[in-house]
Amino acid sequence: MQCIVNRRAQFSASHRYWLPELSEAENNQLFGLCTRNPGHGHNYVLYVAISGELDSYGMVMNLSEVKQVIKREITDYLDYSYLNDAWSEFQQTLPTTENIARIIWQKLESHLPLVNIQLFEHPQLWADYQGNGMEAYLTISTHFSAAHRLAHPDLSYDENVKIYGKCARPNGHGHNYHLEVTVKGEVNPRTGMLVDLGALQSAIDEQVIEPFDHTFLNKDIAYFNDVVPTAENIAVRIQDLLRLPIQELGAQLHKIKLIESPNNSCEVYCVQPQTKVSSSSDAVLTSV
Repeated sequence: MQCIVNRRAQFSASHRYWLPELSEAENNQLFGLCTRNPGHGHNYVLYVAISGELDSYGMVMNLSEVKQVIKREITDYLDYSYLNDAWSEFQQTLPTTENIARIIWQKLESHLPLVNIQLFEHPQLWADYQGNGMEAYLTISTHFSAAHRLAHPDLSYDENVKIYGKCARPNGHGHNYHLEVTVKGEVNPRTGMLVDLGALQSAIDEQVIEPFDHTFLNKDIAYFNDVVPTAENIAVRIQDLLRLPIQELGAQLHKIKLIESPNNSCEVYCVQPQTKVSSSSDAVLTSV
């Protein structure tokens, strides 16, 4: 039986974004506060996913061995380090979150049956790498607060209650929505970035957070005048709003995850129009 196992590790390190071939003004424009000398630090959290058949002991690999490999090949080098000097690879390509994940894969791939490297720079920003050349994934986590009412406009109140339960009550109810936006792209071989992080955050803020935050979705967002603002429909709408702005930044929108409450979340995977014309997304609702 094939199984995927995740092993967690962590390290604390500092880094600086600075390219000597650029002027101070150009570096500041590209990297912002991350250019400050001598740099800044993070408490990184690393998840190493490995895959394989279960052995007679019920394991893909002995996790004690996996722990030792990660320590020997990764954390012994990176913990309490200045990343720019820790590995020679970071002399060529800056140690951004997405590039660190890529290099960690390279360091581990001959030792472990890897399927994914996930690296958290902090709880609101993380990268995934799966061994596909310079391709990586970057996720920004953010939030907004809004109210909504679940009621189909063509149905009576009683009919809506049968479908949506308490969520059909006339005055609506609210949520603190947690939003994760995942983009896919090629890591730049010099800057280490797959997208301008500041520009990506601005696009999310301008297209979603500012218009949606502290609204009654049914009444304040024109799109939801006739579309029931379920978590699924909200996620699909966010995808539609972000697809083009992210494309203009040189990346591709990969996934929208909207967490409505600790018990309910929805994931919409972006499907490119040329591969699926009939629908712009696939939605998955998860209840915990």
